[in-house]
Amino acid sequence: MKVDPDTHPVVGKAPDGTVLTSAPQDTPVDRATAAARRVVNALLRTDRGNANLERVAEELNSIAEHLEEHAPEVEERLVDMWNGEGVTRHDPVAGPENAVAPPLVLAGRDDGSVEGVVTLTLPYQGPPGHVHGGVSALLLDHTLGVANAWAGRSGATAQLNVRYHRPTPLFVPLTVRSRLVSQDGAKINTVGDIRTADGAVCVSVEALFVDKTVPRPRRS
Repeated sequence: MKVDPDTHPVVGKAPDGTVLTSAPQDTPVDRATAAARRVVNALLRTDRGNANLERVAEELNSIAEHLEEHAPEVEERLVDMWNGEGVTRHDPVAGPENAVAPPLVLAGRDDGSVEGVVTLTLPYQGPPGHVHGGVSALLLDHTLGVANAWAGRSGATAQLNVRYHRPTPLFVPLTVRSRLVSQDGAKINTVGDIRTADGAVCVSVEALFVDKTVPRPRRS
């Protein structure tokens, strides 16, 4: 089903399974963040000649000043971001408290894979009508990490081999998938892809992660 680009961005969905990321909730911060996403999308679509952008700028600056007045120190906020439910709500892919995030909601499957469905709109455009390649890589890198966690492993990204098979369209549901395929000591190999609703692969990735908690052999 094609999504009308004249509507506000569509929130990502998780297929049936165990939800692994923070799904948007009906809380003031989540509603405010969703509204901010709508503003970003609307600014990209608006008629720059006819819209009263001076007034818009004044109102947005007033909102920003209000939020800044109620913001704790950066160091304190960073600690707070990593506390709580164990899955972050602020990351740029799945964070419902981050206006940059679509957000992509990921669920774990019994076969060890993770999957989510998301519709990307104008803020994520590269070539006209299509997703920026860097955005695709960002979505996949995050999804790979979630797949590792679902498999009981974690590690830092060491290498991403991204292959772009065809342009990834905007305004249509995209399925982002990943699974851990092998592990050798600290090395974790994970694969993933982005597909359209008809199953066409737009982007695929093979990645190496390194689990720095695994002790490495030392020379005697």
